[in-house]
Amino acid sequence: MNPPPIFELWVFLKAKPLLWLFLTLGAWVLARRLQDAAGGAAWANPVAGSSLLLGFLLWLTDTPYEEFFAGAQFVHFLLGPATIALGVTIIEHGKAVRRQIVPVVGALLVGVLVSVGVTWGLCQVAGLSDVITLSLLPKSATAPVAMAVSESIGGIASISMCAVLLTGVVGAIIVTPLFNLFRFRNWKARGFAAGLTAHGIGTARAYQVSNEAGVYAALALALAALLQGIVLPLVL
Repeated sequence: MNPPPIFELWVFLKAKPLLWLFLTLGAWVLARRLQDAAGGAAWANPVAGSSLLLGFLLWLTDTPYEEFFAGAQFVHFLLGPATIALGVTIIEHGKAVRRQIVPVVGALLVGVLVSVGVTWGLCQVAGLSDVITLSLLPKSATAPVAMAVSESIGGIASISMCAVLLTGVVGAIIVTPLFNLFRFRNWKARGFAAGLTAHGIGTARAYQVSNEAGVYAALALALAALLQGIVLPLVL
């Protein structure tokens, strides 16, 4: 019995190296359109939406993650340059940032200490192994830094990546409603908190809400990644 045409088409497309790159970008565009249709609602986060779409597609086609990553790794490669590019906005607002240097440094130290400390404490309470604990500690750093730090301290990079994704998505979803609930209107502080705890995904959300918040979110993302990238390997 001959296989259905759709199966033959999938086998043909699957052999193409750019298939998963195309599907990844397509899933992002679709998820972004869905967020626009929802009025820019935080719960319709495009990262979460595109991840669910791709995950369902991988399950439906029984495609190993390694095969998917081999095709879509160009997107992963762009994470590094995209993170560095955020420095352009920080430089453009350099004078304003320098005037806030004391609260920025204080918030940075407290935020990173609380993030790492609470993560470590919860892992101990849950009885997780040392390897899992080390993998989760850099969850609030941006993805390239978190994966590199995780490998250097004895963690598992793939687990760190999942933790980074979940942290960013949840943070981006709850940060705006949470600040609005408490009527917290300081855009600098809102943005810094979003970038510090929810890294790139939180920064993207901050830019959607306010350009000023986005600048300080990018600053927090960069500084938190730098601090965790240096301190965690030295301490652990």
